[in-house]
Amino acid sequence: MTDSANQNKIVLQTKAWLQGFVIKHSLCPFAAKPFKEDRIRYAVSAANNVDELVDYLIDEILKLKEADPEELETSLVIVPDMFNDFLDYNEFLDVADALIEELQVDGIIQIASFHPQYQFADLEQDDVRNYTNRSPYPMFHLIREDSIEKARGQMDVDAIPDRNMELLLELGLDGVRPTTVK
Repeated sequence: MTDSANQNKIVLQTKAWLQGFVIKHSLCPFAAKPFKEDRIRYAVSAANNVDELVDYLIDEILKLKEADPEELETSLVIVPDMFNDFLDYNEFLDVADALIEELQVDGIIQIASFHPQYQFADLEQDDVRNYTNRSPYPMFHLIREDSIEKARGQMDVDAIPDRNMELLLELGLDGVRPTTVK
């Protein structure tokens, strides 16, 4: 189980990855502002079974829904004690998506998925393009739909995944290794 000292380390590693990889390479062009303004919640779950994680995710989804976006823009729910296997994590995404519907926040909040061994179905495990969704720990990114809609007015949001894949191919594996704090 994750204690508070480990939780702090996990948050530091996640922030380092976010700043040193995601923001540095503009993989999520609208991440820099909430990062700089400290409007990202880093919620480290101590859950070690599905029931505990479901309860934790429900709480985090509702916190984000109720929060003022000027105070809390987005949340990263980090799950260090579960889902060492990507396939188990991937299967749980159906549960997470069902929670969005059950809580009636579909169209308000969506979930983006990140995992240390993330692998797109049509790519080999060692393909550099998988790093678009690789993170130091299994995590669920809770995103406000309004934030995405605002970004649509400033950029072609739908082109981001293809742009990221092209960038990662240019950088190669050595250029995309996630930054971590030791």
